[in-house]
Amino acid sequence: MPAGCGVRMLWAWGRACTFTEEKLGQAEKTELDAHLENLLSKAECTKLWTEKIMKQTEVLLQPNPNARIEEFVYEKLDRKAPSRMNNPELLGQYMIDAGNEFGPGTAYGNALIKCGETQKRIGTADRELIQTSAINFLTPLRNFIEGDYKTITKERKLLQNKRLDLDAAKTRLKKAKVAEARAAQLNTSQPEENNIMIWAEEVTKSEQEVRITQSEFDRQAEITRLLLEGISSTHAHHLRCLTDFVEAQMTYYAQCYQYMLDLQKQLGSFPSTFRSNNNQSSSTPVPSVSASSVLASASASLPSVSNSVVTSGFSELKASSGSRKARVLYDYDAANSSELSLLADEVITVYSVPGMDSDWLMGERGNQKGKVPITYLELLN
Repeated sequence: MPAGCGVRMLWAWGRACTFTEEKLGQAEKTELDAHLENLLSKAECTKLWTEKIMKQTEVLLQPNPNARIEEFVYEKLDRKAPSRMNNPELLGQYMIDAGNEFGPGTAYGNALIKCGETQKRIGTADRELIQTSAINFLTPLRNFIEGDYKTITKERKLLQNKRLDLDAAKTRLKKAKVAEARAAQLNTSQPEENNIMIWAEEVTKSEQEVRITQSEFDRQAEITRLLLEGISSTHAHHLRCLTDFVEAQMTYYAQCYQYMLDLQKQLGSFPSTFRSNNNQSSSTPVPSVSASSVLASASASLPSVSNSVVTSGFSELKASSGSRKARVLYDYDAANSSELSLLADEVITVYSVPGMDSDWLMGERGNQKGKVPITYLELLN
């Protein structure tokens, strides 16, 4: 075995013995100053919460655990992960394929295609959010965990070793002084005088060792302290990264809102498109529940729809001040308190109110009344 290896093993054994004695209360322990202890506690706390925030952000940006594992493996292999559709893009592609299958000329097919295109745009925005967040937020957090904190951990371990070396030297000095005092008390013969000289030399040697180990400990404590004081700069840097992450989220959600708002406006024009595509007369009821549901949602937020969808019977009713009986074609859930919920096949009384939108009537059922969409009604003779 090389001599250097044997020395290192002796040092490690001595440190282990000192550490055990300190834990058992059989040896004195050199305590770190309060400021350094606070810095160490702050560093540990920063590392703990940085890991939690980083991992949960990864879950937020990529909910699929298998995809996260795949990205991790490719990152460790320093290879680019294969490009795959994300969930919004996949949903959008399915909608577009379904719309083309049903026919782009039909109301439902056209709506599916428009929804699919919007979902794909949302998927693109999602990719941009992930990429921006990875660069501006996750990477700095990971650099701290894998870089700065590892350096702190290494220097902290060295400080621990220097402290154990100092404590061991102090223990040897204490034992040497006790042995020297005992030898002085038994000073009755020449051999004992030699023994006193031996212990005096041992005390001198131990004192020199204590001075050396104390100097090394102080130097390592200063190095560790300087590194730990950098945690405040780390917090300031992470604050800037957090601001970038929030701005990326704001951009993403604003894009999604605008995309959905545009889609909603497009769907608001579907009543007239539906009738023209299916070549139905103005007096024929709308046969598709799904298409009507789309119309109801669009009508609730976009109240102004083309007058071409109003039948001649409804036009006459709006022109008069009377009321008519109407049969409900489809179920309808009121969007707010000013509307009346409807059940398919029930008969209600409808009439017009001055200033009401062209695609709505007032409906009454017993003591209940509220606005109802005319595309859900069939006037009775």
